[in-house]
This record gives sequence, C-alpha cells and structure tokens, in this order.
Amino acid sequence: MQLLMNKIAEEGIVLSDQVLKVDAFLNHQVDPELMLAVGKEFAGRFAEAGITKVLTLESSGIAPAVMTALTLGVPLIFARKRKSLTLTEDILVEKVYSFTKQETNEVTVSKKFLLPGDRVLVIDDFLARGEAATGLARIVEKVGAEVAGIGIVIEKSFQDGARKLAEAGYRVESLARIASLGEGRVTFAE
Repeated sequence: MQLLMNKIAEEGIVLSDQVLKVDAFLNHQVDPELMLAVGKEFAGRFAEAGITKVLTLESSGIAPAVMTALTLGVPLIFARKRKSLTLTEDILVEKVYSFTKQETNEVTVSKKFLLPGDRVLVIDDFLARGEAATGLARIVEKVGAEVAGIGIVIEKSFQDGARKLAEAGYRVESLARIASLGEGRVTFAE
C-alpha cells in the first residue's frame, strides 16, 4: 500500500535494526485519514472472506481495526491487556509476548462477543515474530470460531512471524513489508 509506505518513509523513525517507531501516525498519534485508507484496503482484500467480526489487541491495533470493521460493517472486538474489574467471568485468556516491549501480557476477551461459527479477521499493527497474531488466533479457535485471515499494517519481513503464521495455515495480508531497518533507514520488501 503505497500511501502507508510513503508515510513510513516520511515519518517513521528507525531506532535500531529491529525497531521502527511510528508514533506520529499509528501508535501514539493517529492519522485518521491514513487509518481509514488502511481499513478500506483490508476490507477490500478480505471482501470475499465472509467476515463477521474483527479482532485486535489494544491499543495500537484499535485504529486500523475499527476502520476495517466500519468498512466491512461488522463489530470490532479488542483483546484487553490490562485487568478490568468488569471483565472477570466467561473470559478467554492467552499469554502474548510483545517483541517491542519485551514483556508478556495476559490478554482477555469476553466469550459473549466471540461465538462458534464466527469468521474473524485479526488485525494487528506490527508483525515481528507472530506472537500477538498467534495468541489472538488461539482465542478465536477456543470458541469454535474461524480465523478467516490476519491483516498486518506493518510486517518486519526480516523476522519470522509471517512464515510461522503461513505455516500454521493462516492467510496473512500485510500492507507494508519491511525487508530491513539497517543503516538507520527503512528498506521495503518487493
């Protein structure tokens, strides 16, 4: 998606050969027009998949996921990383390791929002090692729903997440694929 790649090139900050900072438009300050374009792109790519729900992980996945859900005309569910006094019963829980934050979180979703037979599109902001997407897929599958696809805003192709997800049988669509963050600059994959 050229619009997204242009934004990454213009406003992304390479912090290391492993970490790209995109807080100017995705995960601190949000560019709503870009997120709407991202949502429309995902909706187009998964238009024939019969999506009934969109699932993401708080908080950086919410903006692209809500625009995707809006475009598809389906509900958005976000898995919570933080404990909630109101989310204690009939919950689905998975442990998810964050490469960027170097920590493991227990993420939760209420069972009342995911139903057997749902066709779920998982949306995530970054794909590095595939931990978040895999954890969300496990939550979907626990209730007898189906992962219809996984949409990734930015994939770090030099890490093994996309390969792991494909080998597990998931359809993965990444809007911007990064081949390298070496020498302080972003190099996109073909």
